[in-house]
Amino acid sequence: MAIASFGLRLVRKFGVKIHTKMRNTLETALVQLGAWLRGEIPLEGPNNKSLLSKAEIENRWFTEDACKMAMKACGEMLAPTVMAEWLGRYDIPEEPVETKRVGLVLAGNLPLVGWHDALSTIIAGHQAVIKASSSDAVLITAVMQAWQGFLPDGEKLQVEWVVGKMNNVDAVIATGSANTNRYFEYYFSDLPSVLRSQRTSIAILDGSETEADIRALGNDVFQYFGMGCRSVTKLYLPEGFDLDRLFNVWVEWSHLANHNKYANNYDYHKAVWLLNQVPLLENGFVLLKEDKAFLSPVGALFYEFYSDEAALHKHLELNANQLQCATVKNPEQPSGLSVPVVPFGATQSPQPWDYADGVDTISFLLGLSSYPKLKPSTPA
Repeated sequence: MAIASFGLRLVRKFGVKIHTKMRNTLETALVQLGAWLRGEIPLEGPNNKSLLSKAEIENRWFTEDACKMAMKACGEMLAPTVMAEWLGRYDIPEEPVETKRVGLVLAGNLPLVGWHDALSTIIAGHQAVIKASSSDAVLITAVMQAWQGFLPDGEKLQVEWVVGKMNNVDAVIATGSANTNRYFEYYFSDLPSVLRSQRTSIAILDGSETEADIRALGNDVFQYFGMGCRSVTKLYLPEGFDLDRLFNVWVEWSHLANHNKYANNYDYHKAVWLLNQVPLLENGFVLLKEDKAFLSPVGALFYEFYSDEAALHKHLELNANQLQCATVKNPEQPSGLSVPVVPFGATQSPQPWDYADGVDTISFLLGLSSYPKLKPSTPA
């Protein structure tokens, strides 16, 4: 779809005003922001060394490479064809929706992990009341400031920042650990909400994988240090699978051992498990441990052998509420799983319609206009 037609679509659907600030062609502020995020503007976005340095100083897990990767992924969501396909799935009223104040409690495990919630809230016509994580306050603020800068004079982005208590919101979207999720359920029980808890992702190998497949799988395991809900933290391997095949290819990730926080995690878990005489395979930067659990700690990767594929799929389906997605060599083959199944190397590149925990955020936000004005929420 041409940029002009995409811009007109946004005007009709959301009342977004468009301008020609950057180019003589017709573009929207979101298209410009996409270019900013993808690094297509000199000295801006991921090309701003000072911004990336500040983000890493605030959170040592947010290396320059991790920040650039996350920003590019967010920018890809704003490509005109992607946005048109995403928003074209919804019956969005021509008239503006009733504006609600939507509280967003953002996670901070990955750079810009809360961006999708903020984007969805604003394009759905609501005000985003954002409580950013202290671990990811730098980048999300910079992105919102950049978006504001691409809007025409006089237009104001519907964003409010909250530090501490969150009051007077009509709905909540919150992401956290299992413990914080119970907190959210208690304090936001009187509000329409989307509450997400901790999940992880798994890989299923069948033994026919090529070196290229295993290399792609390495991205799913090691990108962002394995700290995301879409990071693969558990491998299911066919009986007799040679684990050395993994080590031989994944040696290209050995630089992780040079990252202080990652190395500390690796050394700690290695020491604890060896002290307890737990069998391990290790290569200096990842610990392979046979374990039935889904979520492995940073610096480690759990694995389990299987002999009955049908029984494995049944087991995974029974535990689907713990999984964000699964990755396999041939995702087009039916698996019977209710969680998304993607090819190796694709877990960290979700499309905007690949909603966290399988909850359609846009539908939730569009449905808020049917809710009456509720009493102020209990502070979070």
